[in-house]
Amino acid sequence: MAALPLRKDNKMHWWFTHKKLVDNYIKDAKSLMASEDQNDAASAIHILDAALSISPRSEIALELKARALLFLRRYKDVANMLQDYIPSLKLAAKDEEGSVSSDGSYSSSSSSSSSSQLSSAPFTCLSLSDLKEKVMAGICRNGDKEKQQWRYAVLGQACCHLGLMEDALVLLQTGKRLATDEFRRQSICWSDDSFCVLLSDSESSSSAYSSPRKLPECETVSRLLAHTKVLLRRRAAAFAAFDAGHYSESIRHFSKILDGRRRPAPQGFLADCYMHRAAAYRSAGKIAEAIADCNKTLALEPSCIHALETRAALLETVRCLPDSLHDLEHLKILYNTILRDRKLPGPPWKRHNVKYREIPGKLCVLTTKSKFLKAKIANGEIGNVDWYGLIGVRRGCSRSELDRANVVLTLRHKPDKALLFIDRCDFADQKEVIAVKDRASMASLLLYRLIQRGYSVLTATIAEEEQRKMTMVLTQKSVKVVEEHEPVEKPGSVKINGFSDVKPGNSSAYQGVFCRDLAAVGSLLSRTGFNQPIPMKYEALSC
Repeated sequence: MAALPLRKDNKMHWWFTHKKLVDNYIKDAKSLMASEDQNDAASAIHILDAALSISPRSEIALELKARALLFLRRYKDVANMLQDYIPSLKLAAKDEEGSVSSDGSYSSSSSSSSSSQLSSAPFTCLSLSDLKEKVMAGICRNGDKEKQQWRYAVLGQACCHLGLMEDALVLLQTGKRLATDEFRRQSICWSDDSFCVLLSDSESSSSAYSSPRKLPECETVSRLLAHTKVLLRRRAAAFAAFDAGHYSESIRHFSKILDGRRRPAPQGFLADCYMHRAAAYRSAGKIAEAIADCNKTLALEPSCIHALETRAALLETVRCLPDSLHDLEHLKILYNTILRDRKLPGPPWKRHNVKYREIPGKLCVLTTKSKFLKAKIANGEIGNVDWYGLIGVRRGCSRSELDRANVVLTLRHKPDKALLFIDRCDFADQKEVIAVKDRASMASLLLYRLIQRGYSVLTATIAEEEQRKMTMVLTQKSVKVVEEHEPVEKPGSVKINGFSDVKPGNSSAYQGVFCRDLAAVGSLLSRTGFNQPIPMKYEALSC
């Protein structure tokens, strides 16, 4: 009986020791994070990892670690840490469960409807109402709103920087509403003196520090919410214009997002907008612009399947078969990697325009397409490039039209100017900037050389056509001059030439007969007296 209390005391001592150790870790982490230094924040994360290894469910340690990661701009780590609270991930999991039948196989109706929706509608948006329902359901299920409040604020900021704009909007709005409710609930118990003290403290703190202060979290959340709403409204307007067939209007709305200078947009969101603007350029018949936007998309997201498919189709349209085949081979490697890993590239919360169950069918179609292009290249069909379609001029255009189109494309797609979009991008990881610049520089250089080659070919073609026309004009002028100097025979007139009708063989015989006749007539006139003068009578004529 005496051993049992001793064992219980040892257990309580062990529990209190671990709790005290976790509290010490949390205290040290708070002191390090208060300095607002990146090295101290990184050290605090290591300390919090040690605390979480002892107590994995410590809410304070989880919150401090998430805020430290957010301070260090490690947004992907925040999303991986709190991915169970991302609304779109819950919706995707629900869709996957709904698409699987009871025997474990995918239903044919759901797969056919999803494939038809993907083929018919190029743009897909998430329903904000569904996301809000998921978030509120999670709040009601967990029940402890005070403990969940920080998750929505921190995760919403991370999703905004990662380009998950719909998720960020829902999470930030939910966190703001929970914070407002909590403040209202606490203010009920406050007296008037508490409000006066709070107001005086805020005024003294604002007057004491004249230097730029750090924005409080509520103001940061409000600014992110406003920026997110503007971006989503403009993208929705661009989608509506594209669906209505107004491609130039859709391009204009996307350009407002991509070329805006108010505030950098997230990397993932910009890549998605570049991909959709490339589809609008393709529908408008601007091949070079569409290829350039696909290059920017692949520079930001190298594993974007939709961008690779679009660029391969564009290059095949202008009959650049080797380049199109290169993109198809890259796409084939990506599909094989997905099938090997049994998942789409990237973390689970990353969005894709394709589902895993569609990859085997796409791979079969891609293999057939690659064989077809290889057969064309083997037959020598590699020099018949549609330069007119690439540059965007009509066949038989003048030299001035070609020069104008070349100047516009050159100014827009110069390799040094093609990298300016990087300055308007908010990167989730600053280490990716150099790799993005390298990919964008190489792709823009290849496109620029292709445009210049097309311009030189079309210039030579137009020069040959002008030379041919000039030769034809000179030939016509020379023929006209020759016709003017030669006499023209009128129809119906008779040209008399006695010498040409006399045959050379009978000329002496005819000449002798004529002379004898003249001699005989002369002798007769002399004999009859016809050589005497003839009298003439002149009479006046009256009118």
